[in-house]
Amino acid sequence: MKYTMAILLVLGCYAGAAPAQNTAPLHLVQTITMDPSVEGKFDHMAVDVKGERLFLTAPKHHSIEVFDLKSGRSLHSVTGLGKPAGIVYLPASNQVLFSDGEPGSCAILDASTYQVVGSVKLVADADSMGFDEAADVLYVVNGGKDGKLPNAYVTILDVDAGKSVGDIKIDSDDVEGVAFEKSGPRMFVNVRGKSAVEVYDRKTLTLLNTWSTAEAGKNPTSMSFDEDAHRLFLGTRVPAKLVVLDSDTGKIVASYPAAAMVDDMAYDSGSKRIYYAGTEFLDIFHQTDADHYDRVGHVATAFRAKTGVLVPELNRYYLAVPHHAKQTAELRVYEVLP
Repeated sequence: MKYTMAILLVLGCYAGAAPAQNTAPLHLVQTITMDPSVEGKFDHMAVDVKGERLFLTAPKHHSIEVFDLKSGRSLHSVTGLGKPAGIVYLPASNQVLFSDGEPGSCAILDASTYQVVGSVKLVADADSMGFDEAADVLYVVNGGKDGKLPNAYVTILDVDAGKSVGDIKIDSDDVEGVAFEKSGPRMFVNVRGKSAVEVYDRKTLTLLNTWSTAEAGKNPTSMSFDEDAHRLFLGTRVPAKLVVLDSDTGKIVASYPAAAMVDDMAYDSGSKRIYYAGTEFLDIFHQTDADHYDRVGHVATAFRAKTGVLVPELNRYYLAVPHHAKQTAELRVYEVLP
């Protein structure tokens, strides 16, 4: 009897320690296999919600892969590009804006014909992007170490005019993304090379604050923002953590172990969940209040499947899986559960 009780106690401890895969708030409903020629990593995604299309940048394949989400199949491959990375879909004009790291530009793709119809010259290694929808202004990270430059830049593009209207020179050669507040002029810049967030005024382009994340985690690689709760979320790689900052003061209010090699992170204000995509696992955290978060899902995925996007309007999460060994490149479609 004592042995039976001991075994039950041990099993109970293991059950309580590990996140339950069966209770994760995601359910895999579809897998779209890509053409065998699609090799290498993926970078970013954009979604045409009304047209139910998804655009995925494939820099090593020099293409943008387009998927029909309604039929669940590959729709088109825009080939012959340099190194496409950041991407934004504009529903009003039915255009796709994407950064191209080689030789360095922000290009315009007609989403009806899938033809590149214009571009704005940038410096080498144009990468992640952020779109200020209210101002119709696009911010593009370019330059830095992968472009063999000592500094990275955030270039500001007037979308209507199709031209650059300014640059912010960053005192680092490694920048990973931007986020905006809607209620004010601030822009948060994820400066991975400094393990910090820099805060800029979008009107004056001046530096307001620098907030270090090094105390909790270094190499922040992804970022998301909950403006209502005044919380900025960072995904760090050394070690792998979700780090939560007060977006008013920069104070670190919480940090939690998370999936390794994070690349994409999304916050959903409706469900108060954070979706955190790293290699081999997708972690889901639930915000119980502004300073406390529970991991409610630890979903096994695939090697370097780090590119994902949450689409609340379709109640779906999309994850790109790169080709590796016997694993073919594919797009996994998850239903978001209550």
